[in-house]
Amino acid sequence: MLKMVAAAALVVSAVLTAPAAHAVPDVPDFVTIDVVTVNGSGCPAGTAAVAAADDRTAFTVTYSDYLAQAGQGSSPTDFRKNCQLNIRVTYPQGFTFGIAQADYRGFVHLQAGATSTEKGNYYFQGMSQGASRSHNFSGPKSDNWQATDRAQVSEIVYAPCGEVRHLNINTELRVNAGSSKAASFMTMDSTDSSVSTKYQFSWKRC
Repeated sequence: MLKMVAAAALVVSAVLTAPAAHAVPDVPDFVTIDVVTVNGSGCPAGTAAVAAADDRTAFTVTYSDYLAQAGQGSSPTDFRKNCQLNIRVTYPQGFTFGIAQADYRGFVHLQAGATSTEKGNYYFQGMSQGASRSHNFSGPKSDNWQATDRAQVSEIVYAPCGEVRHLNINTELRVNAGSSKAASFMTMDSTDSSVSTKYQFSWKRC
């Protein structure tokens, strides 16, 4: 069940477990996901919803007001919107994790000459090292869009073993109207991430 979340509040806590008989090697027996805060112009209070998968494999963030736009009818600040999720992941000692993949989707309407960008930035609290991916789109285009951020195994940044570090996921949408005065826009409809080893969140033993 999706749970509506508010900015700067503890919004959802899900304990994901699997029967011991079906435990996967090198994956924790339980995972707790706490979305601590949701902040940004792309996710005002009450406009994001979070659901966690019962099998420990995924959590989904769905947005209802994540829209960047430029051109006719837009304000000077509408061209860029962002949303930062602060997430606490709790799991048994002896494991650590990092982001290997995240999937994004939405709708884009770009006039000829207009461009847009979706960007994802991932880092652990207190660590300078992180990962960032961008995806660019060009007009004319009016269609659904989808983008995947995928890291090679050697590129995955893991949380320090034995330390509690919140995970920050900062997404951003930008629209440039170019020479066109007509409206162009880009929406973010949902964000999917996984806590399995299937090329999304990656677990390893310390």
